[in-house]
Amino acid sequence: MMGLIKFSCLLLYAMALAGWTGMWTGPAAATTQIVALLILGVHVIEVFIAFKLVRRYPGSLATSVVLTLLFGLLHLRPLEQQARRMARSDKEVGSHGVGKD
Repeated sequence: MMGLIKFSCLLLYAMALAGWTGMWTGPAAATTQIVALLILGVHVIEVFIAFKLVRRYPGSLATSVVLTLLFGLLHLRPLEQQARRMARSDKEVGSHGVGKD
């Protein structure tokens, strides 16, 4: 399901790009361009708000920023879930006295 939604995002951006290059014209093209710009704008804000999560990506920071700009929460959600799992496992280790110095 996540892959389908990500594909839809890429399709939206491709359609907007077609409109910007003149390959697709008309009111639907203009609307698609506006929607794509709004989504990209929200994703730019998400990069700053969720920068701690953006940094958690196992690849490069630049890659994570690009993925956040393209997919927003679709990229950040798995990183957030991973952070929660790690925090939960750290609590469990600490509460059992294992791993304490």
